[in-house]
Parts: sequence; structure tokens; C-alpha cells
Amino acid sequence: MSAPSMTLFHSPASPFVRKVLVVLHETGQTDRVALQTVNLTPVDPVAELNQGNPAGKIPALRLADGSVLHDSRVICEYLDLQHVGNPLIPRDGWPRWHRLTLASLADAIMDAAVLTRYETFLRPKDKQWDSWIEAQQDKIRRGLSNLEQQHFADLASGFDIAAIGVACALGYLDLRFPDFGWREQQPQLAGWYAQVCLRESMRATDPSIV
Repeated sequence: MSAPSMTLFHSPASPFVRKVLVVLHETGQTDRVALQTVNLTPVDPVAELNQGNPAGKIPALRLADGSVLHDSRVICEYLDLQHVGNPLIPRDGWPRWHRLTLASLADAIMDAAVLTRYETFLRPKDKQWDSWIEAQQDKIRRGLSNLEQQHFADLASGFDIAAIGVACALGYLDLRFPDFGWREQQPQLAGWYAQVCLRESMRATDPSIV
């Protein structure tokens, strides 16, 4: 087996990182990528991560030629073009835009959850903004309600980029906010999530055990 040609800067708890890792597993490319763990917060950047990635965000993927891709959406699309199996992102037409829109909704849920985590975990209690926290949680609730009521059949149709994103968003909610109670309001989504969690790609990237 040849040495990995790419390096993924990552933190296992990040739902955006997990999305990339699931794509790697689903497309059979895990042996092509070395993992480099970075520990950072919005106020504690990592110098090496900033090289070619001025925003200093994870995930970031350093390619064989030294160039760096950042943002999980960009990285996932790049990886989806590097394998010969069925694409996780439709190549053209309405299916492409529809699935990317659902994937974007999943990203928005992740964003709101991560921002809530920062506000409640990193910021001192006396400086936390309760109304802002509630607004982020409302975004999560609206997103999950939309998926349950309007897009459940879309998610159940196949484990593509949209389904991967939603699964990683739900996993992050369970990891960081176990009392959020989303299953009671979204029973179809809960049943679907229980099934996709049995996939090898989801088990191998479960942040509670890696």
C-alpha cells in the first residue's frame, strides 16, 4: 500500500470534519489521506493550519502538491470527483442543486449547533447572550422540522452528500446537546438516523468513540 498523498487537518468532534471522513469511507479513499489532529478554538489559532488556509478553519485538506482546500463543501466535492463509484453529489441538472440545497441546510444546522457550543462552553457565563443562543437553537429546530416534514423521502432515497450532512449534524447534536430532544419532534428522522448509524462509515467516524 502506498503512503497517503493527502493530509486532512481535523478535530474528531467537528461535524464538518466528520462529513469529510464519512465521504472518504463511502468512496473508499481512506488510505489516500493521513489525518493530522489540530486542537483549536476561535481565539487560539494553529500556525501550521493557517498556511494556505488563512481563515484557519477545519477541515482543511493539503494535496500532494502542497496546495490546500478548505471548507467541507469544497473538500467533499473534490473527493467525490476522485473515485470511480456512484457520485455522492449529482453531476448536473436539478438533482444536483436539490441535493446541494439539502446539504446546505444540514451545514446550517451544524453551524448553529457549533456556535451554540462556543457560546455555552467557551464564553464565561456572565458574558453569554441567552437570546442569541435561543436564536441559534431555533434555527436548528426549524431545519429539523423542515427535513422531517418536507424532505424525509429525499433523505431515505440514498446515502449521498445530503444524507451524510444530516447524519453528521444529528450526531453532533447528540454529542454536544444530548438533552436537545430532537427525536420526540422528528420521529421519522430518528428512525432513519438509527439505521444510517449502522453504516461502517458512520461507526468508524463516531466522535464519541474515536
